[in-house]
Amino acid sequence: MEIKSGKDFRSGAMFVAIGLAFAWLATSYPMGTAARMGPGWFPFWLGILLALLGALITIASMLPNAERNRMMPFDWRTIILVLGSVVLFGLLMKPLGLYLALVVLVVVSSAASYQFGWKATLANALFLVIFAHLAFIKGLGLIFPLYPSLID
Repeated sequence: MEIKSGKDFRSGAMFVAIGLAFAWLATSYPMGTAARMGPGWFPFWLGILLALLGALITIASMLPNAERNRMMPFDWRTIILVLGSVVLFGLLMKPLGLYLALVVLVVVSSAASYQFGWKATLANALFLVIFAHLAFIKGLGLIFPLYPSLID
């Protein structure tokens, strides 16, 4: 069969892989039954459903009436910047505190965009810092380092 929709084929294959990985990892936890669910029951069946959805999307990408589009090459720069910003956030959380680590997260991940602009990036960073403070510090009462450890 010919792949007509490259985007759907790739996304379906990704869903199948992630779903099967989650289902396989969930088998290391006790399953239980539908009436008495163990900790592995929900992630197992959620992984199976994701894999089935991915299989349907993958099959649909090869049907004669599928929308034709070509597969674009991976944009490794974008992938590295977005994933790297999350890793950097985790590494910088303790030494820089929540506020500065969030600003770094937004600036680095925004650099992945081809429409990068400092005004929008700093506005997003400010919004995320305020939202995180209200939601996690005030709302949920979580304890995070807020400022660089040198200030404390």
